[in-house]
Amino acid sequence: MTQDPGFKYNVNDHVMCFQGPLIYNAKILQRTKVKEDEVLTVLYLVHYQGWSKRYDEWVDDSRLQPVHEESLALQKRLEACYATKSPPKKTTPEQSEETNYLNSPEIRLDIPEPLKCQLVDDWENISKTQQLVPLPRSPTINQMLALYRRSKMQKNTISGGSDSAMDEVLNGLKMYFNKALGTMLLYRFERQQYADIRKTYANKDMTDVYGCEHLLRLYVQLPKLIAFTDMTKGTVDQLKQYLEDVLKYMLKMQKQFFITEYQNASPNYVTMAGEV
Repeated sequence: MTQDPGFKYNVNDHVMCFQGPLIYNAKILQRTKVKEDEVLTVLYLVHYQGWSKRYDEWVDDSRLQPVHEESLALQKRLEACYATKSPPKKTTPEQSEETNYLNSPEIRLDIPEPLKCQLVDDWENISKTQQLVPLPRSPTINQMLALYRRSKMQKNTISGGSDSAMDEVLNGLKMYFNKALGTMLLYRFERQQYADIRKTYANKDMTDVYGCEHLLRLYVQLPKLIAFTDMTKGTVDQLKQYLEDVLKYMLKMQKQFFITEYQNASPNYVTMAGEV
């Protein structure tokens, strides 16, 4: 029997709505329930304050938050980290899900809020305070993913998955990281450190040097990268499941996997970094 979810928000409510890594002020114009594969989903048509109505879109309640001091503070912190003038993409309930997944960067990975705050703190420590993540990290990305795999093998908690499918996703995550690190994942202040690391660890994959701080940045970019693949909807759904499960594991082990104190850069490094 299909369980009927209730509405959390009313028409005309003012809310905060996540769009990618940012959160916008929005107003609910309509609400509806959509049934797919015997599952009812609540959707809201939102209008982003200050944008043309052509950017109105349907979203589920996982992307919405009430307007309160915490959500407004989070909005300011995220804007500082991911400043952008690009308006949100328009979607409707009638659009093909497969089209959304494969032909646009709107593949949504739900990054838990504490990890979003981790991203912002990471940016502030590096770009504003001019500190660095000490490298090599412990655990490294490869070590963390090995721990994740071991925990899944022991518990067998991902429904519908297989050992080979999990390994394929984890290997793909490593591949994406190694390819994207130098071009997409570094802040300017880190580029000199990266150049030094490449010389010191010339024969190592960067997943054997960097840790969860930089892997988390990859998650912000993954929707854009995955959108340009030719994966089927079913494959993308399974990929999303594994990727988000890794995020849950990172959240669970946040104190063990993420540093709390960044490394002060030397005056010589600050000078060299300004020239990169």
